[in-house]
Amino acid sequence: MPRSVNAVASRRRRKKMMKHAKGYFGRRKNVWTVAKNAVEKGWQYSYRDRKNKKRNFRSLWIMRINAAARENGMSYSAFMGALNNSGIELNRKVLADLAMNHPKAFEAVVKQVKK
Repeated sequence: MPRSVNAVASRRRRKKMMKHAKGYFGRRKNVWTVAKNAVEKGWQYSYRDRKNKKRNFRSLWIMRINAAARENGMSYSAFMGALNNSGIELNRKVLADLAMNHPKAFEAVVKQVKK
């Protein structure tokens, strides 16, 4: 009895993986074993970095808030502590946007917090 290998499904599986490798350099784009490894490694990086992106943005927002708060005579930690005590509920993303794009509005928030 001949051996059944289901070449149709195997070809479809390989084509799907090779489609993901499109745009890679050298053998990574057209040699099955190299491309498969490269794509799987890329998926690992993308999973990891979806988590890291959140950390990176939070630290960026903190840096921006800190710089703007120091221009207005407060440190970041003092500003955030006073902000929480004053009952103003603005998250770091909004505060960083105010600090970068609307410095007058951020200055008004700092004055409100200092009271």
